[in-house]
Amino acid sequence: MSTKPKPPEDYTQPVAYDADGRPLYAHPSNNVQNGAKVATQAVHMSRPIEIEQTFISDATKIKHDHSRKLYPALNLSAGEYVIVAVRRHPIGLIGPLALGLLLTTISFAVLFNFDLIAERFQLSGAAANPGIFVLPILLFVVLICLATYIAYYVYVNNRLYMTNETLIECRQSSMFSRSEHSISLGSIEDASYTQTNFIHQLIGYGTIRLSTIGDETTYTFPYVGQPKDMIDRLNTAVEAFKNGRLVN
Repeated sequence: MSTKPKPPEDYTQPVAYDADGRPLYAHPSNNVQNGAKVATQAVHMSRPIEIEQTFISDATKIKHDHSRKLYPALNLSAGEYVIVAVRRHPIGLIGPLALGLLLTTISFAVLFNFDLIAERFQLSGAAANPGIFVLPILLFVVLICLATYIAYYVYVNNRLYMTNETLIECRQSSMFSRSEHSISLGSIEDASYTQTNFIHQLIGYGTIRLSTIGDETTYTFPYVGQPKDMIDRLNTAVEAFKNGRLVN
């Protein structure tokens, strides 16, 4: 029994008519018609030129403008404002300030007691003349003061800011090197603090540790005063942000 090949379907003939009498045609689903590919027409959807902005209350605008005035270096989005600014505890300045003061004191002690030093070490000739050493000692003192100021400037400008949307860390690694890192409150997975010895607990400072969702990096901010209070406040803000409540 022979089978005859099925004749190709003619898609040029209408298969039905709509209510207005217009013909309706059938087309194959694989975009092929009579052995030829049928071009697919792309439809472009128009979108409004101006994107609808999120409503920002008057109270939020006031807080945002106040934060912009207090912290002009921060890149705050519309409706974002600073809730708390965390500065490093002064305990971390004792080391560099004490070293600078010690070296400066020794330098002036050598300068004002040079006669006794020359007599003690039996210096003679040009080596016993204090005028030769005045300028070098003064230059050394200036360098000490400059280095101490740089250490102070770098230390105090490392800060942590918590806003109603993000956690912003400002890192000052040198006199002219500064970076800013922002973490969304919704991305924070764990926030904790550590106080490793009795001195930390006695004076009241420690290190804050943060980890984010999908990121193996641990962010640390040392020398934070009253770290437990800061972590409690941060965890409350993160929970409120993730649940859509007002962060304050």
